[in-house]
Amino acid sequence: MKTIDARGKNCPQPVMMTKQAADAGEKELTVIVDNDTAKENVSKFGNKLGYNVNVENKEDGIYISLVSDEITDCEIATEEAVADSINKFNQPKKGFVIGADKLGKGSDDLGKILMKGFLYTLSETKPYPNFLIFLNSGVKLTASGSESIDDLKKLESAGVKIVSCGTCLDFFEIKDKLEVGSVTNMYDIVETIAESDNAVMI
Repeated sequence: MKTIDARGKNCPQPVMMTKQAADAGEKELTVIVDNDTAKENVSKFGNKLGYNVNVENKEDGIYISLVSDEITDCEIATEEAVADSINKFNQPKKGFVIGADKLGKGSDDLGKILMKGFLYTLSETKPYPNFLIFLNSGVKLTASGSESIDDLKKLESAGVKIVSCGTCLDFFEIKDKLEVGSVTNMYDIVETIAESDNAVMI
């Protein structure tokens, strides 16, 4: 079993270190981190790759065990065939990267009104985007106190992927106040944008 010591590493380094080992074909990994954000990011990434994930808190860190189930070539081929078939009917992926809790430059008060109006209009206009990524002060829009929570929940219930940067939530100390969507990391953000056909920065 390969051990990865990611203690003291900032996002997205723990995930990237895990990815490198997974790309190298490692079936069993133990990733050691020292904070909850890294634990959540690595665990989420491991689940996404199909690993069985187990987390154990120890005195010297958080140990995340990733064990991959063996998948036969036939199963892989079948999964790829199904994915290809589905992708043929998929519409282009598009979404928005929202980097602030205000829209435009100038008056902050006006900017907040405009952002509220933008998200409301987005929730009332189809087709919906595939994803909304919230960064920097934009994460305040997904936390308690935001006037856009209902609009975002409407979008999420319709299948829109809504994610907020974990590092940003930690910076503003509002991670425990997240009300809509999930916590993500920079690797997942980059991957989502790279896989999209159109990502607009707001």
